[in-house]
This record gives sequence, C-alpha cells and structure tokens, in this order.
Amino acid sequence: MELFEQIQEATKVVRARWTDQPRVGIILGTGLGGLAEEIQNAVKIPYQEIPHFPVSTVESHAGRLVCGLLGGKAVMAMEGRFHFYEGYTLKQITFPVRVMKAMGCDVLIVSNACGGMNPQMDKGDIMLIEDHINLLGDNPLIGKNDDRLGTRFPDMCHPYDLALIKLAQRVALEEKIVVHKGVFVAVPGPNLETRAEYRFLRQIGADVVGMSTVPEAIVGVHASMRVMGLSVITDMCLPDALEPAHLPDIIATANAAEKKLRVLVRRVVAEI
Repeated sequence: MELFEQIQEATKVVRARWTDQPRVGIILGTGLGGLAEEIQNAVKIPYQEIPHFPVSTVESHAGRLVCGLLGGKAVMAMEGRFHFYEGYTLKQITFPVRVMKAMGCDVLIVSNACGGMNPQMDKGDIMLIEDHINLLGDNPLIGKNDDRLGTRFPDMCHPYDLALIKLAQRVALEEKIVVHKGVFVAVPGPNLETRAEYRFLRQIGADVVGMSTVPEAIVGVHASMRVMGLSVITDMCLPDALEPAHLPDIIATANAAEKKLRVLVRRVVAEI
C-alpha cells in the first residue's frame, strides 16, 4: 500500500472516533505529555488502534492521539512520539504528521526535551527553534515523491514559521516566561554525546541537541504546514563542566518546565 493510501486509511479510523475539523497538530516530547490534560472534550485513541501508526516504546510517552479543544481551537495532540533510535524509519516517525495534515491541520507545533550547549541558557529554560541542523543521516522525504503530499524539493529557508515565533515571543513576554531563540541539532541517539561531540555541535552553530523534531518539521514543511518548534532544556551539556545525565532528572526537569509550556502553547493556539 502506498503512503497516500495508508494516510487515508488511518484518517478514516480517526474520523470515525472524532469528527471535528482540527486546525493545529501538536507533538509532545519527553516529560511534556501532561499538556494533553489541557485538551477539553478529549477523545483519546491509542496508537495501536490506528492503522500504520508505530507504537511508542519510550518511558514517559503515553502513546495516544488526543483530539479535542485547546484554547477554543480543535487540535490533535500526540501524547508521546517516535524516535529513529527505536528502530523506526523516518517515514514511520512522521506518519502522524501526514495524518494531521489530512485531517485538516495547517499548523504543526513540535516540542522536545533537549540538552543545552549554549551557556547563556539554563536548565529548565524554553527555546523557540528558529532553525535546525539534521545530523540523523537520513531524511523522511527520500524516495518517490507523491505530489499529492508535497513538492519534490521543499524550500527550507524558514522551516519554523517567523510569524509563529513572534507570536510565541509576545505571549511569553506577557506571561513573564523566559524564552530564547536558537538552533536545534538532531542526532540519532540513543546514547548521549561525548564531550568532543558537544564541542563539535556547538562549533557548527547548534544551541541545543536532541534526538527528534527535525523529521517532523521537514514533513510539516513538505506538507505546507506552518511549523513552530519548542525545546525544553532538561540538562546542560557544557564540555568542560559535563556531568552524567540521569533520565529521572531529565523527566523531572521537563515536568517542572511543562507548566510554562502549557501556558505558552495554549495561548499561542488560541491566537492562531
């Protein structure tokens, strides 16, 4: 079955459970799934009940598609995402973005937990992604292009929508939430990086590093969606002061920062 037909099959199953017309698709990263609790009149669909959806295997990822109202807008939220290091292809990882687009979403909001390499940022801070570097060694658009889904050569001059970045900055200022702007670099994982690798990533222009987000952003651009990316810095990756990272600490930091993320995303969605 071709990708287009797979998308239609999955969309049909979601529409049978939820009939609203969504505007915004949201992907919730490590420790950030609690934002789904903000969604009203929620219909929660386990990934395994949706054709062609992978199943999340990572701790703290609930593995459900949550559909309902946020900030007065109909939204679809992934409560848990998929990663390259889980063994999925990038086409599988980004399949839910295709379904969001087919359902009617024209805005994609992607969040992640990440390591901070810019010393001007701190653990628990939020960074608006204004650009990215793809070091995954793969691309979700490789292979035959289906013109029904997007153009063969999508332009990546502004992969993260400038108007959405400005909107998020204004909301953050009004809510007294500290946000930075910066560059996200995606690496395959699952191991964290060495000190030498952090130095290299910083030297090529990255402010934060993570193992997700870039594939979904690429497919969002390919599908002509407006994309906004948000990174929560859960640990500092400064080579000369590097300490071992522990997953419970990372999740705890993400959970604490999520309170700010909830306010930011809810208000941005309301004003889109």
